[in-house]
Amino acid sequence: MNPLLRIAIQKSGRLQEESLKLLKESGLHFNNGKDQLKTQSENFPVEVLFLRDDDIPQYVEDKVADVGIVGENVFAEKQKQNELIRPLGFARCRLSIAVPRSEKYSGAQWLQGKNIATSYPNIVKGFLIKNKIEAGIHEISGSVEIAPGIGLADAICDIVSSGSTLQSNGLKEAEVVMNSEAVLIATPKLEKEKKEILDELIFRIQAVQVAKDNKYILMNCPNDAIERITQVIPGMKSPTILPLKKEGWSSLHSVVDENDFWKKINQLKSLGAEGILVVPIEKMIV
Repeated sequence: MNPLLRIAIQKSGRLQEESLKLLKESGLHFNNGKDQLKTQSENFPVEVLFLRDDDIPQYVEDKVADVGIVGENVFAEKQKQNELIRPLGFARCRLSIAVPRSEKYSGAQWLQGKNIATSYPNIVKGFLIKNKIEAGIHEISGSVEIAPGIGLADAICDIVSSGSTLQSNGLKEAEVVMNSEAVLIATPKLEKEKKEILDELIFRIQAVQVAKDNKYILMNCPNDAIERITQVIPGMKSPTILPLKKEGWSSLHSVVDENDFWKKINQLKSLGAEGILVVPIEKMIV
């Protein structure tokens, strides 16, 4: 029987949606009906397990699952024997200290002698030790934001995305404890056959991630501007340049970083480039 790589992902929520999307973009075909607890890829030796996010590090440590996709905050909090393989670039958020809006927060030392409510006691404990602060930690699960309002704590430490939940509960973000995103974790010392499957999956994921960070760009440009244009968008090795029927002009094809996109476009226009086309890249092997 051929080995299967078991991947644990969140059974519901945004992290599940993004995880499934990444796997499908990496070429894996499978059906995931509502309330399914597991499914197997039709074209790749992978079985997907749908589990509670907080349980995934334990399942990976126990080798029930070989790898898992979890929030970096969960990986750090659970402190299990897992290997962090790579960040995945989605589900970005931050774990932050928040205090009542009426308080004048003057820095981490404000927490000295205070009580902090959180679902992440291990991370908070590490933060307090690092900053040489003595404070009480009240571990609660869910509805952390209500703790200051009912007198349970002076501050909270919780996940923040937009900050709207804090605001609606009379709180303000005061200190970022850690930034988080989805990460791929694995049980240490995978057997050889499963390690080979994981390496192939990582290769595919990397191709998808690199593609998302770049755009394929085509443009018509005057020949006397080609040298200056190639300095703006040098491409992976060098741009592709094809002569046009119109004398003195060429078609130039290259790759531009998504983060520099608009800045580069304006530079190219100022150098005389015309008919600029920008195309998404599905996969990119570097």
